[in-house]
Amino acid sequence: MIPSSFRIAVLLPCFNEEAAVATVVAGFRSALPGATIYVYDNNSTDRTAELAREAGAEVRGERRQGKGHVVRRMFADIDADIYVLADGDATYDAPSAPRLIARLIADHLDMVVGLRVDQAEAAYRRGHRAGNWMLTHFLSSVFGQAFKDILSGYRVFSRRFVKSFPVLSDGFEIETELTVHALELALPVAEIETPYYARPEGSFSKLNTWRDGFRILGTILKLYRSEKPLRFFTAIGAFLALIAIGLAIPIFITYLEQGIVPRLPTAVLSTGLMIVAMLSVSSGLVLDTVTRGRREMKLLAYLSQPPLKTD
Repeated sequence: MIPSSFRIAVLLPCFNEEAAVATVVAGFRSALPGATIYVYDNNSTDRTAELAREAGAEVRGERRQGKGHVVRRMFADIDADIYVLADGDATYDAPSAPRLIARLIADHLDMVVGLRVDQAEAAYRRGHRAGNWMLTHFLSSVFGQAFKDILSGYRVFSRRFVKSFPVLSDGFEIETELTVHALELALPVAEIETPYYARPEGSFSKLNTWRDGFRILGTILKLYRSEKPLRFFTAIGAFLALIAIGLAIPIFITYLEQGIVPRLPTAVLSTGLMIVAMLSVSSGLVLDTVTRGRREMKLLAYLSQPPLKTD
């Protein structure tokens, strides 16, 4: 049971979703009668905004193209106690929203992720499924095991999560960034299985398996560099040091046997690589201190927001 005193906002970023947006709005209005449904139109060239408004949603716009820009605008503009983030393509199950919210409230969580369970072969393309599996395992190995579906766009947030989350990405990498933020601050989170449907006829995906997969992988590497700089730069330094040592061993052997250094360019290269390796490790040490300070600031911003009161 969801207390009626809670202000619930349903956030739907949309780009050319006229085939599905009215159905999505109606679904969330039925599942969450007391919620305010916001549709943010991201430069659609069809009737997305018009149909969403007719269905009863509050329609707003974001001119900068990309889901990350839309989510940043949503999180900044909308004030609520609980936020439900989904897509306007009718692939997520609106009737599951009360279950996700109830789990958030009951366990005093900050984020609940809808773990997608595809209901049709067309719902979840094999390339996307394989890419999601690889990225999820890579993220788990870097930041720790906590999620099975890092790319799910169906999420419920507390206010303190939304108002302390610094959105940096501009596209579909936003789900990865949300996940890393929760892992880095060790926030209380959970996953709940929810049905995942194929898009309705006339609705087309804007995702590209390879392009978006590489973008998300690049985002993970950037986040790894910024959040785990000591590991990142130490790995680079160790790699360069191994190359330097490999180049230097024959030179040392020749010097011990003959007392000369016949390959001076190789010796200079080996010395240069070792210097760069040491600089890389030193940079990691400095940036690790900076990152720790940034993490403390994010945690303070998170703690400055009042928790969800369930009494």
